[in-house]
Amino acid sequence: MAGPLLVGLGLTLGLEHLLLKQMTTPPAAFWRRPVSARLAHVGYWCASWALCTLITQRPWFSLIVVNALWLVVLQVSHTKYVSLREPFLSQDFEYFTDAIKHPRLYIPFFGIGLTIAATTAGALAIGLGLWLEHALGFSAAYSGNAAVWLVPLISLLIGASVLTYALGNRLASKVMLVPEFDLSELGMVAYLLAYARLARRPLTPLRNPLEEAQRELDATLRELDDEDATKALPHVVSVQSESFFDARRVYPRVRDDLLPNLDRCHFTALAQGLPCGRLAVPAWGANTVRTETAFLTGLTAEELGVHQFNPYHQLARRAVPNLAASYKAMGYRTLCIHPYPGTFYLRNQVLKQLGFDEFLDIAHFSDADKSGQYISDAAVAAKVEDCLLEAGDTPLFIQVITMENHGPLHLESFDSARLPEWYDGDLPENCQELGIYLRHLVNADAMIDQLTTALARLPRGGLLCFYGDHVPIMPEVYTTLGEPNGVTDSFIWSSTLPESDDTVRQTMADVRDKDPELMEWALNCEGPFKTDEQCRKGDPRVINIDTLGSALLKATAIHARHSAVTQKFRSLS
Repeated sequence: MAGPLLVGLGLTLGLEHLLLKQMTTPPAAFWRRPVSARLAHVGYWCASWALCTLITQRPWFSLIVVNALWLVVLQVSHTKYVSLREPFLSQDFEYFTDAIKHPRLYIPFFGIGLTIAATTAGALAIGLGLWLEHALGFSAAYSGNAAVWLVPLISLLIGASVLTYALGNRLASKVMLVPEFDLSELGMVAYLLAYARLARRPLTPLRNPLEEAQRELDATLRELDDEDATKALPHVVSVQSESFFDARRVYPRVRDDLLPNLDRCHFTALAQGLPCGRLAVPAWGANTVRTETAFLTGLTAEELGVHQFNPYHQLARRAVPNLAASYKAMGYRTLCIHPYPGTFYLRNQVLKQLGFDEFLDIAHFSDADKSGQYISDAAVAAKVEDCLLEAGDTPLFIQVITMENHGPLHLESFDSARLPEWYDGDLPENCQELGIYLRHLVNADAMIDQLTTALARLPRGGLLCFYGDHVPIMPEVYTTLGEPNGVTDSFIWSSTLPESDDTVRQTMADVRDKDPELMEWALNCEGPFKTDEQCRKGDPRVINIDTLGSALLKATAIHARHSAVTQKFRSLS
């Protein structure tokens, strides 16, 4: 049995070199890795091979099976790195079952043909292996004494497993939580083992990043009478728009008038002194929950540690301070709308832990609501409108997570007849995904208009926070036309706050004449207003997603204080 054991070990290293050498920083040669990393790789192989051999009683067949599974992990890591600029993580193993439940989200990126070929080849290999190699228990050499092969295999399995497990803590202390760097230094096995060991440690944030903003909102409400506070609180809608970013920044031939509602809300937000502009997010191409968590909790990647890669594993088990809980404490009813199965990413468990009163998933939509592969942004906006109209006297906080612009875009048909509406000239032959993306981008922009119009019509008014979770996956477009840097776009818009300093001055003059004491209080309510010229030039600052939730709470306080001033002024009039 020493032959297949040693040959298989060498094969694992050869496959790792072949599949991962295309990374910017490929894994170091085996002999250059730390001793603990080398032992972990040997321990993994010995334990895996011994277990498979105990089950099948076929040493050479086990070599093929274990290395076939190893090849799948390496190929998936390579595909993920090409699409998302990040190698396979230990937290990604759950995506194998997700690929079975939601194949459209995963298999097209891996390759439908490659998936079919790999599945067929695996089935043939299993059939041939079982047929060609006799089981040890029935071979002439071992049939009379099973202990001759059982004892060494069991000993190898136990010894290798204990060794590999024991190395976990030592390896965990070596990683920097920069996946490509850690993989390069340790090799795939040790890197996965270290991240898996760290992922078992509970998430215990040392601070509440939303605390200051929540105190500010609390203080605002305490300054108001109970009746005034109830009336002044706005509805709050935050939209995490799938793969949304302003493509005009990267591709000059995209029409300037592509996103009129984004431009309008950017201008208004700047005039109102509210955050807007480019948004730094912790995801590139996918991994929506990283952006989602940063927005809802305000926790940075450093504070999340290894849980930054899939925070919902921890959030499904324990609650942390978050935006939904903050609004709920203020008397809001909290909803989340996401037009996809609620079990995906454990959202049905996570959102309950975070304090959302209700979660509306794909079951609340129909196939007629689709645009392309997924539920349209228009249908989601209509659902938000329905919820707002049904709210009665209770203010709502609604977190929306859209799906329309989710890839793979190449599975959709390209409407060349409408391209001139979005793009000047013809697209390169292999860049039709950009045309499909622009169509969905226009629909997301229409959603902005739909929601701002709805909020402006409501008696209590509202705030709209709109942001992109990450840039889309369009590898051929990026190769041909250039690649974005991963920054998306965002704004916070108010239906009530004045939109220019001229309006502010006029409002304050009116209040000063009616109630000087109220005027002194109002001076602290309006925030920094920019001139029209500053608004037209735009704001080049980049906002961090982990600060956007706090900014939304502060905007709620500003909106409420201004509403209270307006209501008092009207009563004086």
